[in-house]
Amino acid sequence: QVQLVESGGGLVQAGGSLRLSCAASGLTFDGYVMGWFRQAPGKEREFVAAISRAGVGTYYSDAVKGRFTISRDNAKNTVYLQMNSLKPEDTAVYYCAAAALIASSANYYYSRNYGNWGQGTQVTVSS
Repeated sequence: QVQLVESGGGLVQAGGSLRLSCAASGLTFDGYVMGWFRQAPGKEREFVAAISRAGVGTYYSDAVKGRFTISRDNAKNTVYLQMNSLKPEDTAVYYCAAAALIASSANYYYSRNYGNWGQGTQVTVSS
């Protein structure tokens, strides 16, 4: 059974940093594309970042490009999201997701292509 467990969320002031982690189990980790999505109250879940199986390719939404960095450690079955220069509009529940069957990076951006999800971790950025 695939399990994804996020950690590292919390309350931070605008301009601050947080590092999210997602520990995966029950899967062959390096066979999965990993992604981060977020959902703010009253809004739809949106793509934040994704990383290819070997960690060579990284992809970001325009909203976070230049501020967030996704990385993975396949030896530790863990994916990370380093978030810098945080803004109040980054406030959301952040979800880790795993996808086994995505062939093209063009599909990394869509939540429907991810079959496994964590429970989410709250990130709150105060002004």
